[in-house]
Amino acid sequence: MLTYPDIDPVAIAIGPIQVHWYGLMYVIGFVAAWWLGCRRAPRIGLNKDDVGDLLFYCAIGVVAGGRLGYAIFYGLEQWVADPLWVFRVWDGGMSFHGGLIGVVVATIFFARKKKLALFTLGDFIAPLVPIGLGAGRIGNFINHELPGRVTNLPWGMPFPGMGPEPRHPTALYEALLEGAVLFAVLWWVSSKPRARGLVSGLFLLLYGLFRFAVEFVRLPDPHIGFIAFGWVTMGMLLSLPMIVLGGFLVAWSRSQPVDGTKRSA
Repeated sequence: MLTYPDIDPVAIAIGPIQVHWYGLMYVIGFVAAWWLGCRRAPRIGLNKDDVGDLLFYCAIGVVAGGRLGYAIFYGLEQWVADPLWVFRVWDGGMSFHGGLIGVVVATIFFARKKKLALFTLGDFIAPLVPIGLGAGRIGNFINHELPGRVTNLPWGMPFPGMGPEPRHPTALYEALLEGAVLFAVLWWVSSKPRARGLVSGLFLLLYGLFRFAVEFVRLPDPHIGFIAFGWVTMGMLLSLPMIVLGGFLVAWSRSQPVDGTKRSA
């Protein structure tokens, strides 16, 4: 059994101003995405300014989609009871799946603006995302969020405020799978031109599978519990469409051209 590390969620405090580790993880994710994106932008006819604009679009999509997704998927009753709650982002509550929808919408707008084929841009974006995902999960871990179920495995940890039983550090599992492993696979696959849609499909498929698997040892949200059969969680339910769509895109990509540098109106 391991000891849960005692890390102050506030990274920097200057008087009344506090900077939380979780917020810094967003900064790390966007800075990494900008740096990596600038390295590969010429492949699809973009420059550094374009990458900055794209990340601005995606940042809006992540925040707006993540908050609305959480309100719809996890906090609908609270939103109905208190409509202004959705704007109080400091109260916590962001959904990856909602943020993904927001990024997809941002990608559609940017692709039209730059006259890029949607999945050419999607394949460019997909490898830039996992570092931010992994950093965000580390932020969850520091915040004592995403507790796992009780385990006897040697790396189990007593979760703060949840008694002495060791639990799966599910936030770290997700940081490893959704962050490090997903990045390594997508960056390697996209290191040379691939059929349009393949990288986007792999992102959806692998993230969906990783998230679905971790949900088996992660506690469901206490105000929602299990959705069905005593083991299906909301995270599983939201990941299933990603797995199906990702598998479809991987298969569909086999009929698509390798056009990593071509523009399409």
